[in-house]
Amino acid sequence: MNALLHTEICDLLGIQYPIFLGGMVYVSYAPLVAAVSNAGGLGVLAGGSFQTKDELKEEIEKTRAMTSRPFGLNVPLIYPLAQDMIDAARESRLPVVITSAGSSAKFTAMLHDAGIKVGHVVPSAKLAMKADKAGVDFIVTEGIEAGGHDSPLGITTMVLIPQAVDAVHVPVIAAGGIADHRGFVAARALGAQGIQMGTRFVAAAEAPVHQAFKQAIVDAGDDATVLTGMSIGRPVRVIRNKLADQVLELEKKGISEMEILSFIGPGRSKAASIDGDVETGSVMSGEIAGLISSIKGVREIIREIVEGSQKLIKEMNA
Repeated sequence: MNALLHTEICDLLGIQYPIFLGGMVYVSYAPLVAAVSNAGGLGVLAGGSFQTKDELKEEIEKTRAMTSRPFGLNVPLIYPLAQDMIDAARESRLPVVITSAGSSAKFTAMLHDAGIKVGHVVPSAKLAMKADKAGVDFIVTEGIEAGGHDSPLGITTMVLIPQAVDAVHVPVIAAGGIADHRGFVAARALGAQGIQMGTRFVAAAEAPVHQAFKQAIVDAGDDATVLTGMSIGRPVRVIRNKLADQVLELEKKGISEMEILSFIGPGRSKAASIDGDVETGSVMSGEIAGLISSIKGVREIIREIVEGSQKLIKEMNA
């Protein structure tokens, strides 16, 4: 395997290719996680999808029944059950945990004591430095192009990657706005040692989500997504629909954070992902949806990145 496709992160985590699945709530369950790991990448469960520690532990065992390869867990630290999710990872002896939305120092030492490699998601070079200082093993830099919950800092992926790479001493994984071999090669050229993809894997055959959700991504154009919640400092990137338009209209009126969150209510993400309500559900998607034109199997998605990257580099060197 050449240096383009086999990086330090591969040896660190025991994976074949430096391609991660984003830990997406109500998406990154066992079938998709196992498929990514079986294809040579790192599948990542979404800790925010589970209501109890035992529920997560059951999903971990279900995933292990589907793959013998390494996979991890994402834990948003703002999630009220974050401690339970961390405990489940330790008790289940998961090899990798990726934390996000909180202090990188909170659980890193505890996870290391359990023999777990730790990554942390950051939206800026400054926070990458804090994560590096906290002792994480790698850092995921996520630009504003990413789907779902984003940072109000608004830094783009292409700007963020090289600054974070220059600022830290551990491997950097690029996330946000990547869906094919061109994005992979670009991220590597900017210094990242791998990529994390969310939206591309939502539109995968193995993703256990409603077909309407996948089709919304396939049908999306380059201007299909919007950021809601910017006015209250809690941006969420979604495909524009009835719900998004209503929220944006409320934001224009300058109503409070509490009023906006009360209007949205609970369960909107699950409504889109599981129930297929793509009009009044929260259809979380990255801007890269405009590049995705078909639903493919995970193995094919990863194979196209691997083979396409090799071909592209060969052409560039010709």
